[in-house]
Amino acid sequence: MKKFIIQATSILTVLTVLCTGVFAQKKLSEQLTLTAMETLFQDTTVLKDAKGPRWSYDMGVVLEGAAQVWRNTGNGDYFKYIQSSMDAYVDKTGSIRTYKSEDFNIDNIKNGRSLLLLYKVTGQQKYLTAATHLYNQLQQQPRTKAGGFWHKKIYPNQMWLDGLYMGEPFYAEYAALMKKDSAFNDIANQFILMEKVSRDTKTGLLYHGYDESRLEKWADPTTGKSPNFWGRAMGWYIMALVDVLDNFPKNHPKRAELIAILNRTAIATVKYQDSKSGVWFDIMDMPTRKGNYLESSASSMFVYGLAKGVRKGYLPQSFMVAANKGYAGLKKEFIESAGDERVNLTKTVSVSGLGGKPKYRDGSFEYYISEKVITNDPKGVGSFICAAAEMEIDALPKPGKGLTVTVDNFFNNEYTNGPIGDKIPFHYLWNEDDNNGFSLFGKVFNDAGVKTSTLSTAPTTTNLKGSNIYIIVDPDTEKETANPNFMNAAHAKQISEWVKAGGVLVLLLNDVGNCEITKFNVLPETFGIHFNEDSRNKVQGLNFEQGAIKIPAGNSIFKTAKKVYIKEISTITVKAPAVSALTDNGDVVIATAKYGKGTVFAVGDPWFYNEYIDGRKLPKDLENFKATNDLVNWLIKQVPVKK
Repeated sequence: MKKFIIQATSILTVLTVLCTGVFAQKKLSEQLTLTAMETLFQDTTVLKDAKGPRWSYDMGVVLEGAAQVWRNTGNGDYFKYIQSSMDAYVDKTGSIRTYKSEDFNIDNIKNGRSLLLLYKVTGQQKYLTAATHLYNQLQQQPRTKAGGFWHKKIYPNQMWLDGLYMGEPFYAEYAALMKKDSAFNDIANQFILMEKVSRDTKTGLLYHGYDESRLEKWADPTTGKSPNFWGRAMGWYIMALVDVLDNFPKNHPKRAELIAILNRTAIATVKYQDSKSGVWFDIMDMPTRKGNYLESSASSMFVYGLAKGVRKGYLPQSFMVAANKGYAGLKKEFIESAGDERVNLTKTVSVSGLGGKPKYRDGSFEYYISEKVITNDPKGVGSFICAAAEMEIDALPKPGKGLTVTVDNFFNNEYTNGPIGDKIPFHYLWNEDDNNGFSLFGKVFNDAGVKTSTLSTAPTTTNLKGSNIYIIVDPDTEKETANPNFMNAAHAKQISEWVKAGGVLVLLLNDVGNCEITKFNVLPETFGIHFNEDSRNKVQGLNFEQGAIKIPAGNSIFKTAKKVYIKEISTITVKAPAVSALTDNGDVVIATAKYGKGTVFAVGDPWFYNEYIDGRKLPKDLENFKATNDLVNWLIKQVPVKK
């Protein structure tokens, strides 16, 4: 009991911080997330009985939305909410309270994505252990003769559209992390099989469920399909597709088939979008039938699936017309004010299923419209947050569209032990979610329209030709890498020629002792920049003020950030053509230089990494996330405009 009271205190502390109004003008995704944090799943914060909280997939949908809001805002309180919510279930050994693998309920897999996020960000083994329990359930999950996962042990021989969302995005993410390469055939086959057994050739829509045995009363005796096209079931399916593709290998032979399925599903979805409201009906193909209604969870899922599919390049840009119309409809039909910077989501069907006891759900139209419709159902709330977060990304300016930023993995070429014990590259890489990674830095670039890439070989004017911005960060010392690749005059000449032709070079070094500076200086000195082999802003423990630097008004680079945190900096000496871009107490902290058609940005610390921009560690008056956005916008502006 004591540990759950501790978790209660943790979550309530998060809520207190969030309610203080530190962040003005919150977007809709944040406003509904705050509503969820303050009103949903209160049995995880204030225990209502001795049983305490119950492992439930619908919480996972809300946490999926909260994760997107965290990444969009850099507000670590949203991450802490996810962690506190999962810590109410996961003990220090990785056991999951109230979870029973022997139920073979595929709904129970959903929350595994939150566990994987927590593991990737914090590195705590308990989260990976808990996720492995869920993976092991999938390995034992009963299957149809054709190989499809049963939805639940109590529903033998049945596949439901819902199950694809509950199981497959986690399955793919776990397989990618743990290098279970053979799993991707299985994952693809789940979607292929589900479409094969449930798709209606006339409408393109997918029926809610399929019974391979044809024994259920709701199943068509010939096809095994359930009778109707339930909106949320289709919503689960399209969300599952766009989320699975995030972790599905780009060179896998079945990836193209998944994208084709997504396109067919999207075409059918848009066909049944209500032309007047822009949203979708609970039973998709019967808009005029008495009792049918516009439903918020399915509508949110469709907007999310369409918008993310376009953003990731899986769907043509033309689908954004439907996404925009759908989002406008969501806001008009389902969003209502719930106080200061809070909103509610209305008109979500609480649950719909097939079969079961004691009330048998026969899949009829009459059954579906008989289920209760409520406000702030977590499945709807989580789906709307995901949709809003996607649309908010789409609404951001894209000044970097068509540009590419490349991070160096040659001069910085460190390795660490991966989760399966193999050696994997780490430190300042786009795909790293932990403290050392650049995943949020990369997302800021991506959200501005810039593509991210990595260069693992020595830079040349040829292999840099496709890059507009090139970042070199924390070049290795011998203590970091057995055979480091040191900067030399030949490398410097290739890079400087690229800059002269219009490249934007970003140098993020480190202080003496944590970075090779002596040899590296041959490059920045080409531009009038010399990194001093010193270390200022030493920080003791959590005394963050020792690393604080104020940014004066009118700074040419940092337009919104007023105060940032940069610790253990190598200071800079400048001479023409370089100039100081930020000076603190007489020391040049940031320098820039114009060189030919190109630009150089230099700072003696790689302070745009996750630990200092994800909001989990720094006090809120240290605005490193804002500064990252400022820098990205400035770098984009330095790229010469092609005539």
